Amino acid sequence: MANTYTQIHIQTVFAVNNWQSSISIEWETDLYKYITGIVQNHGHKMLQINGMPNHIHLLFGLRPNQSLSTLMKQVKQDSSKFINASGFVKNRFSWQAGFGAFSYSKSDVPRVVKYIENQKEHHKNKSFREEYIELLNSFDIEYDERYIFKPIM
Repeated sequence: MANTYTQIHIQTVFAVNNWQSSISIEWETDLYKYITGIVQNHGHKMLQINGMPNHIHLLFGLRPNQSLSTLMKQVKQDSSKFINASGFVKNRFSWQAGFGAFSYSKSDVPRVVKYIENQKEHHKNKSFREEYIELLNSFDIEYDERYIFKPIM
């Protein structure tokens, strides 16, 4: 798009469906590389990716040529196919519906990169649900408890 100049930094967070299958440390790097490829092939710039067995955080520069919802649909759809085709899990792998998205200024990017880098350390003291609700609250996002990521009971 000629004469279109943007600087949009987005962190997205999404969870494994029902936490039945989880992201294994043995193949998480392959998954992160694959997701990075999806984001970059759509013209966006991956800044950081990391997660836990039950969820992933992405921080990227979003280009205005694609909506965030369309990009996340593609990321989740294609990465699920990749995981299933690779035989990484015994059961069918899928992501939970929905995602969280949070915008940041350029000055916030180094802090958010470090936060995402340190997910494994961070989650020694805080569950994913606690982290997610904390993010929603810190951004003053109204939410319905019925739709917050939950494991199968």
